[in-house]
Amino acid sequence: MTLALLHASVGPAGTGLTDDLTAALRSAGAAEVDRVEADDDLPARLRDAARRARAANQPLLICADNLVTHHSLLWMLATDPAGRSTVLLAPDPDGGLREDRGRAVPAEPGAGTVRFLGAMCLAPADLPLLEKVADRADLLPALLEAGLVPVAIRVRLLHAEQVGTDADLAAARRRLAEVDEDKARLRLAVKEQDDFFTTYAVSTWSPLVTRASARLGLSPTGVTALSVLFAVAAALAFWQASRPAMIVGGVLLYLGFVLDCVDGQLARYTRRFDAFGGWLDTMADRAKEYAVYAGLAAGADRIGLPYAWPLAVTAIALQTARHMTDTWYGALHDEATARPRAHQATGGVGARLSAASNAAQSQRGSLIYWAKRIVVFPIGERWALIAVLAAATNGRIVLGAVVGFGVLAFLYTLSLRSLRALSMRVSVLDTVDTGRHRDDGWLARTVLGRGRLDHPLVVGGVLTAYAIVGVFAGEPLRTGLLAGGIPAALAAGMAARARHDRPLDWLVPAALRAAEYVFVVLAGLVGGVPWPLVFLLLFVLALRHYDLTARMEKGAPGTLAGAAVLGWEGRMVLLAAATLAGFGIGGFVVLVAGVGGAFSITAVRDWRASRPS
Repeated sequence: MTLALLHASVGPAGTGLTDDLTAALRSAGAAEVDRVEADDDLPARLRDAARRARAANQPLLICADNLVTHHSLLWMLATDPAGRSTVLLAPDPDGGLREDRGRAVPAEPGAGTVRFLGAMCLAPADLPLLEKVADRADLLPALLEAGLVPVAIRVRLLHAEQVGTDADLAAARRRLAEVDEDKARLRLAVKEQDDFFTTYAVSTWSPLVTRASARLGLSPTGVTALSVLFAVAAALAFWQASRPAMIVGGVLLYLGFVLDCVDGQLARYTRRFDAFGGWLDTMADRAKEYAVYAGLAAGADRIGLPYAWPLAVTAIALQTARHMTDTWYGALHDEATARPRAHQATGGVGARLSAASNAAQSQRGSLIYWAKRIVVFPIGERWALIAVLAAATNGRIVLGAVVGFGVLAFLYTLSLRSLRALSMRVSVLDTVDTGRHRDDGWLARTVLGRGRLDHPLVVGGVLTAYAIVGVFAGEPLRTGLLAGGIPAALAAGMAARARHDRPLDWLVPAALRAAEYVFVVLAGLVGGVPWPLVFLLLFVLALRHYDLTARMEKGAPGTLAGAAVLGWEGRMVLLAAATLAGFGIGGFVVLVAGVGGAFSITAVRDWRASRPS
């Protein structure tokens, strides 16, 4: 049950407006709408509503009674995919607020870009803040001062405004009627800031597919499943490796990417979000891309081209490490947004880069804007490159291009983000279950971590470098380095309980992923393990690691995730011991079955637990 509070404000108190807002709040999901009259005790009513909503673990919608708005905006306000608090905003340079990464934050005098429109939806976790500041007349500024960092819902193509007179009300209703609400909602379902290829080669026509999917009654999950089928079909076509098959594979990959965009658009258009919808979309994206890598490598190997599988292995390890940095840099930036007083730019290169990035973002559609979007090699550009090169060349060339551009993008983003992070004066990994996101196992959590080795990023980086040296060393040095990897992994586990509060410690998960993945390659080389099996182990490891971060990003429950007995350190020790004992292939098979089985069981259990009874 979602509770809504419609409170009196300055403006016409006509029955028509009150009834319309009540209907809008009910269509947004409010089972109960409480009306607060002008002579009521508003602070007491706010506290009472907050306590009731918190007891029911439901959000609270608060709306002023002088708001003229499309019903869809209140619907959007109440249906954030991750269940976060939201506020309704309109563009206004004198509004006193600004947006930062999609969040509403206070603006310095003269630096405002948006204003509050009198409607907000507070998540259950933020309701204690409302009880704390309910006496304040300036409710939203008080909430922001108390620590609220809400999601910004802007009117964009729809319309909303607060009115003060009957004439204003009549004019606002006319402006409302001028907008085709359904058409605007469909367009708003497309991401406002997307990549170059997606913007011009997909989003120009994908809303048509989105509307057709909605009319056919397809769910976002159903569209995700269709996109997986297209990607798998493309991978099978790449495996065939003939020129017609490669062309067909490129077309199927493009169509699968369109569907990959449509599932998110359909979720936003129909507001059909659930706890695991975003998680499933993220996991499917990675599984599809890595299945395509496997298809390209298998096809190149099929026609006798060497080094295709090593390239595929490099691509999956590189891309996963990149995604780990993307996740945790985003979390770091969100933490800086949530702590504006702690986040004071220190000056220097990092601060100048932040200012330059913000300036580029404001020049949306310009050459420099698109250059910054393309250079990071996002998924749209990756899939476009794969589709075009596959149709014209072979799998080995495609994988080589993916690795080459991926390395350049990684170096670019890593260097700039590291400099910017140094200027933020905040940390992020120490605000979560660090051991879970490091993927520590029993050894690191309970035994090795007692050593309290500090500087976890240095430890992870050294371990990665050690594994890389092993991969490129010749025999018998490679075998010796594999054996030395056992004490190296155990020593690295001693950093498990370090604070992880330094400016660059957000890179620790990526460093540990890179160390483990390169170590897997080293063990495969020493044990003579077939490259496809090495790739398969990296694939299931990647699924596990994406599972951990996707739950955090999408707000999916993590009740059973992250409790592995064998964390990264245990897997490295087990794999090295099995390989040195002559059971390299057996060790790989055991880990594939163990990690893949644990991931599948955990995902199914948590998904079923999230279903309504």
